[in-house]
Amino acid sequence: MKSIEEIYQELKDAFAERAGFDPDDGCDLAVRLWAAAAQIQALGVQADWVLDQSFPQTAEGVYLDRHAAMRGITRMPAVQAVGALRFSVKVAPTEALHIPAGTVCMSADEGRFQTTQEAVIASGALYADASAEALEGGSGGNAIAGAVSILTACPMAVTGCTNPAAFTGGSNEEDDESLRRRILESYLRLPNGANAAWYETTAMAHTGVAAARAVGRARGIGTVDVYITTESGLPGEELLAEVTAALSQKREIAVNVQVKAPTTSAVNVEVALAAEKNTEFATVKAAAEQAILGFFNGRLLGMPVRLAELGSRLYALKGVENYRISQPAADLAASDTVLPVIGTLTVTELEE
Repeated sequence: MKSIEEIYQELKDAFAERAGFDPDDGCDLAVRLWAAAAQIQALGVQADWVLDQSFPQTAEGVYLDRHAAMRGITRMPAVQAVGALRFSVKVAPTEALHIPAGTVCMSADEGRFQTTQEAVIASGALYADASAEALEGGSGGNAIAGAVSILTACPMAVTGCTNPAAFTGGSNEEDDESLRRRILESYLRLPNGANAAWYETTAMAHTGVAAARAVGRARGIGTVDVYITTESGLPGEELLAEVTAALSQKREIAVNVQVKAPTTSAVNVEVALAAEKNTEFATVKAAAEQAILGFFNGRLLGMPVRLAELGSRLYALKGVENYRISQPAADLAASDTVLPVIGTLTVTELEE
């Protein structure tokens, strides 16, 4: 892209060649040429931008979404992390204690989580669990076990809350690079109504499906098994039935299709981190926990777990100076029928 100065000089040279004299830089004509050069340069920038948006390799934002739409692909929205909240009392009640759905609790870093069903501490019991979700979508809703401990508005008898297991499955809206990869892959693996790409693309078109893998001849000739996941992990029976019905209507003649949930493989992760100077270790620890929990979501179906990718996510965190991964000890191979999920997560301070 030429600069305004270069365009201005070319305009002056062209004028001098035709008029027979070189205009002074301070004259009215020079001002007009300079203004024209600025507009020409702006048009050049606009033309380059339009060219970039014309191809999925370089398009961004809403223009990349339009390329995706032409391939039947949509950007994955932000998803809320899910888990469970446990409410407890110090003295067992004589009557059942009801904690309504929508009760909000918080973590120390001000993450907010609400119950999606009523919790009932039965007479004589000390605690009750209820399904819950992060109030906001995104990886910030992922939280390790025990991170949620602040009560907001609960019945007076309730004295404590916690999350006995991690909140997982929270993910940010799909970024441009991830969407771009899926668009370009759709050109490399063209669905033809019978191949694995067709089954996977059709399954992915359903709301809630984060990943799909088709396995041909899974139960013999003429059979196809399609494994699907949601952002938070395993699909529910309703989603399985919905995708099964859709594929059964569109499948090839004499092909038996089954839609299944994958098996899970727990991956224990143990990392040590060194914080940069003037950065609290607790801050980078919390960020690392969220990053790792966010990595283990439903999109990992059929994907390997690479130490390099885990390491790059850790090193990219603000305030992380160095890291060391102890577990897993090596890369974990991919399988179309297996979803890697987080097992235990341990983040400690790195001792140099």
